[in-house]
Amino acid sequence: MKKLIVFFSIFMAMVSTADAAIKVYEKLELKTMNRLFSAQNIRGVDPLEGTDQYAKISDDGNQILQYSFKTGQQTAVLFDVNNTMGEKVSSFDGYIMSPDGKKMLIQTNTEYVYRRSFKADFYIYTIQSHKLEKLSTAGKQQVPTFSPDGQQIAFVRDNNIWLVKMLYDNAESQVTKDGKFNEVLNGIPDWVNEEEFTMNKSFCFNADGTKICWIRYDEKAVPTYSLQMFKGLAPEHEENADYPSLYSYKYPKAGQQNSTVTAWSYDIKSHRTQQLQVPVDADGYMPRIFNTEDADKIIVCTMNRHQDDLRLYAVNPSSTIAQLLIQENVQKYVKEDALQNIKIMKNSILMSSDRDGYNHLYIYNMNGQQIRKVGDGDYEITNVYGYDELTGDVYYQAAALNPHDRQIYVSHKNGKTDRLTQQEGWNNAIFSGDNKYFINTWSDMNTPYVVTVRNNQGKVLSTTLDNKELAENLKTNGWNRREMFSFTTGEGVRLDGWMLKPANFDASKKYPVVMHQYSGPASQQVINSWSCGSMGQAFDYYLAQEGYIVVCVDGRGTGYRGAEFEKCTYKRMGELESKDQVETALWLGKQQYVDKDRIAIWGWSFGGFNTLMSMSEGHPVFNCGVAIAPPTNWKFYDTIYTERFMRTPQENPDGYAINPIQRAENLHGALLLIHGLADDNVHPQNSFEYSEALVQADKDFRELIYTNRNHSIYGGNTRNHLMRQVVDWFNQHMK
Repeated sequence: MKKLIVFFSIFMAMVSTADAAIKVYEKLELKTMNRLFSAQNIRGVDPLEGTDQYAKISDDGNQILQYSFKTGQQTAVLFDVNNTMGEKVSSFDGYIMSPDGKKMLIQTNTEYVYRRSFKADFYIYTIQSHKLEKLSTAGKQQVPTFSPDGQQIAFVRDNNIWLVKMLYDNAESQVTKDGKFNEVLNGIPDWVNEEEFTMNKSFCFNADGTKICWIRYDEKAVPTYSLQMFKGLAPEHEENADYPSLYSYKYPKAGQQNSTVTAWSYDIKSHRTQQLQVPVDADGYMPRIFNTEDADKIIVCTMNRHQDDLRLYAVNPSSTIAQLLIQENVQKYVKEDALQNIKIMKNSILMSSDRDGYNHLYIYNMNGQQIRKVGDGDYEITNVYGYDELTGDVYYQAAALNPHDRQIYVSHKNGKTDRLTQQEGWNNAIFSGDNKYFINTWSDMNTPYVVTVRNNQGKVLSTTLDNKELAENLKTNGWNRREMFSFTTGEGVRLDGWMLKPANFDASKKYPVVMHQYSGPASQQVINSWSCGSMGQAFDYYLAQEGYIVVCVDGRGTGYRGAEFEKCTYKRMGELESKDQVETALWLGKQQYVDKDRIAIWGWSFGGFNTLMSMSEGHPVFNCGVAIAPPTNWKFYDTIYTERFMRTPQENPDGYAINPIQRAENLHGALLLIHGLADDNVHPQNSFEYSEALVQADKDFRELIYTNRNHSIYGGNTRNHLMRQVVDWFNQHMK
């Protein structure tokens, strides 16, 4: 559930929240606010490996263009829908570059499966000749992947791996034949591995393209969950016009059976398939597979079910022998960042770890010997941009100034570290394929994005976007700025937050407060960035316009303050998180400008869970609240996420007993409960079981259900309708 980490991926999935807000509230003149707070930003930059160039889809969506990092000038047209030989397409959704930069895969007719997985019709495009040809005519493909020499493409269809050889007139052959829906997956992860290990592909070629290696998921023994689908609108499902249908898929809930995972190799010339001898527990995981520069070596990662032991094995795809390279064993659990930051180079492996209490980087040689550590201090390295093996330079982002700030750094081989960005706030970087330049996006919570191009010493070469007009509008329209604040709870814990006050704020008056939070493990919403906010800038300012003070506080369990702060909620999720939101409300109630009897709390996903936990914590501090798509008992949620922080219900019954259903009789305040009926992530079962507990506890509440909507609850007018209900709920109970 990073996841359940709504943190903008769930909150703003598929729809601009500012646009959503404007459609909801244009009768209340939010059009002006939408114009004020919609910031431009640079998107879709795809660095071309080993060069100082990048590719980007044109603004009209008809071309793929090549640009220079250094100058920002267009240097080539790589693809144009109106200039192809052979096949024709009227539009496209994405593309994949070949390793040699001579071909592309053009993605069309995309059909999403889950959060990260999708099927599409792909076309092979030769840049020099403009030749466009179908990758396959036998059905849509998933995760097509070029071989290292660019002459072969492997992909998944119907849970099986297929191979296309371009030197043999695109001859197509089937690599695996046992794939079947809800039984066996080859080369793509099952639902829970995709969702919680943040991946959509589980195969690779070896270095010389003679073999394909993959992870096989046998999910036949995994319990099935069924979602009821109706005809609905936007879109309509005519097949369900009279009777609803069921979408049934394998979903392992905490403590239940997972897929059995094994690793395999296929020799393309001999057609020989072998199981790789990778040691893994019977109930363990294989969360990653990588190729290397050595044709006789691939890297397979394994993890035990408790997720406190990550191992990297070097595996020979011919002999099938596996050798342990690196073992990462840390207290409580290995953070998901450790997987996301693994980078396999020609002669080295880079990983991140919080083994010393903070997330730092570690570099190993290909024999698994540690040769260097990057980062040394009470701060977190938050992103890795690149590692130049020739110079030894490592480029990364870190929260070194404070947990709410991000700067870009380079660490040199001699141990010296240089800061490449100087302005406090939030800096993101996109480095060129040769690491000589980077595009830097800076903002703070009151200043919209400024985009600059810099060299790898941090020198600004040009400013490509500054949102100057928006910045001026903010100054001239009298809106208050978000303010950072900190306070110490009754338990002696310092918590940080931000606050947005209404325009024309008068400290002698008492204002109602709307508290928003997510609160999940490793999340962070108190950030010095323009992207901070509950649903984006416009929504929070709309609430301020309605006369509310908007507040957000990151409590214990959230990220970027070190492992101790983040992992203190281990095995008892919801207990400390809810205490800290209650402590926030108590602290706010002591401020002279706050009406302590008019404080609301709301959240989505984990934030919905913690809304319910906070409203039933025991202190009647919340006048009302809104919980959207909340887990209500962790035994209903999936194995990987839940057990990472809670272990299994069988091992930790007391921890699982800390949940909103058990606290139903303690609910205080007016509750609006919202869920999508097609939520494949946090099942509607959570809200249904919780609402029954409220009924039996004789608690009044309002429940709002959205037909055929998933965890993000969007589509047609859905998001607009939802957000209006949230605001109306606050207005109904606090005005």
